[in-house]
Amino acid sequence: MKVLAAKERATFAAALITALIALVLRLAHGPTVVAFVISGVSLATLAGVVGMGTEQIGKRLSPGATGVLQGALGNLPELMVGIFSLRAGLVTVVQSALVGSILANTLLVLGLAFVAGGLKNGVQRFNKDQPRMIATLMMLAVSAITVPTLAANLHTAAERHIGDMSIAVSIVLLIVFACSIPVSLAPGDPISPDECSIPPEQHATWPTWLALAFLIIGAVLSAFVSDWFVDAMQPAIVQLHISQAFTGLVIVAIAGNAVENVVGIQFAIRNQQDYAVSLILNSALQVALALTPILCLLSFVIGGAHLTLVMPPLLVAALLLSTLVAIMVVNDGESIWLEGVALIGLYVIIAAAFWWG
Repeated sequence: MKVLAAKERATFAAALITALIALVLRLAHGPTVVAFVISGVSLATLAGVVGMGTEQIGKRLSPGATGVLQGALGNLPELMVGIFSLRAGLVTVVQSALVGSILANTLLVLGLAFVAGGLKNGVQRFNKDQPRMIATLMMLAVSAITVPTLAANLHTAAERHIGDMSIAVSIVLLIVFACSIPVSLAPGDPISPDECSIPPEQHATWPTWLALAFLIIGAVLSAFVSDWFVDAMQPAIVQLHISQAFTGLVIVAIAGNAVENVVGIQFAIRNQQDYAVSLILNSALQVALALTPILCLLSFVIGGAHLTLVMPPLLVAALLLSTLVAIMVVNDGESIWLEGVALIGLYVIIAAAFWWG
């Protein structure tokens, strides 16, 4: 463990300690709100553990491959929370959390990365080809979610077959996702050294076995903590007087996206904007193209509530707005801190709209 920096050891220790406290609170039937908060903090720190392991493995990969790997493993806590929430019948929480994850990445996390990186490094440039491709696929995924919602709300003939329609759309999205992986793994044309204002920060490279150990420990503990988190969620929502929609959109989404919150912003601060943008947008894309359809299909076989792709209209409108804004900000291959402020501002406005339900 000598290869670990002090911050990395602190994150790993915090993950183990908070997971242990969450277990004790569950076994002792402790205060629900405290258990909910501790479980959420534990999920965030465990996501950080997974992120550290993935970042180390990513040192041996291209920016696109790093983004795919980070996004897939970073969304693991959200998958677990989604499964347990569906079994508990919390469909609104799951729908809001899925949309919230996309919003958190495309608006909040990308905005924080632009602000942090821009204030330190000035104008930052990145290869725009891959972000454009990701944004295009995001628009496809959002459109695919919009169609079942319109079919239901406009009372078309398809309204009577929403379950079957959701399954069909989910299968199509997963096929598109599978086709997108080889493109994401292809190396892009990186920014030339003279376009980079500062050299990237150097960190010790871990042995492969240590990085894999962090991934496995983080994944296994995330599965257990997700169950405890969902178990405490419903009574905590009642006691705190907050809506299921806000809980999913903000609290669950941010807790599950701690990996991108930390690692993506760190990449931007180091002026490694190719990695930052690829990682953050890939995570949002994987929620839309993979996590959402996977949870939809699983809901029909794991028991509990069925998750369809019929979303509340305000959630769909928020998705469309965030995707359009993301397309605009990555189109020129440059970012400044003011763009980040605008992204964060839009996220706060959308979150405020769901505060009351």
